[in-house]
Amino acid sequence: MSQGPLMPKATAVWLVENTSLSFDQIADFCKLHPLEVKGIADGEVAAGIKGLDPITTGQLTREEIEKAQNDPNHRLRLAESRVKLPEQKKIKKGPRYTPVSRRHDRPNAILWLVRNHPELKDAQIMRLVGTTKTTIQQVRDRTHWNSASLTPMDPVTLGLCSQIDLDFEVQRAAKDRPQVEPQDHGGTLLPAEVSTAEPTRDEPFADMSRPKPQEEDIDVNSVFAKLKQLKRSDDEEE
Repeated sequence: MSQGPLMPKATAVWLVENTSLSFDQIADFCKLHPLEVKGIADGEVAAGIKGLDPITTGQLTREEIEKAQNDPNHRLRLAESRVKLPEQKKIKKGPRYTPVSRRHDRPNAILWLVRNHPELKDAQIMRLVGTTKTTIQQVRDRTHWNSASLTPMDPVTLGLCSQIDLDFEVQRAAKDRPQVEPQDHGGTLLPAEVSTAEPTRDEPFADMSRPKPQEEDIDVNSVFAKLKQLKRSDDEEE
């Protein structure tokens, strides 16, 4: 996508007032909608904007405008700038500067971060609070010279860092933390409908949990023999 001109609406106002270019040509060059250019021509849009001459600013040449006026299908192109700006060097961010009035609050902020966000690394705490690794270790080990008087305080409320920076470091630490798989604490309980349902006949091992009653074979002759003995004993007693 080609870059549009500086102050596109002001440039469009000048082109509408001083050229015979079509709305589509002006809209394409200024990166506007054709209806918006039509509104500029009707006085409904950009009523208080003064037109900017793109020729004097070096964004268009007079030859390019004349070529576009003679050919409705021609699209305007930005003129190449004769002034080459030097490339801006990226400035490396150094350690966060902490005002002198807030430096005594850094141990309290470190204590708050260590307790509430133990997943943060020392380098992350150093970026948030602007402290040293030695101070962080002293606060953790309770060997700081003022450890007895330290109270955990949110570094955001102290003005040592912004909430956006704190959330970014916490989310970054959470991504680096290894995922812990859930431990299996045994089988899950079955619903009452399953545990209380009667087993079907098609299940071969359905009655394995319950002892099956043994069926005794009945001898008919022994039963009648016992009855005869009981009858004889009754007659002898009489």
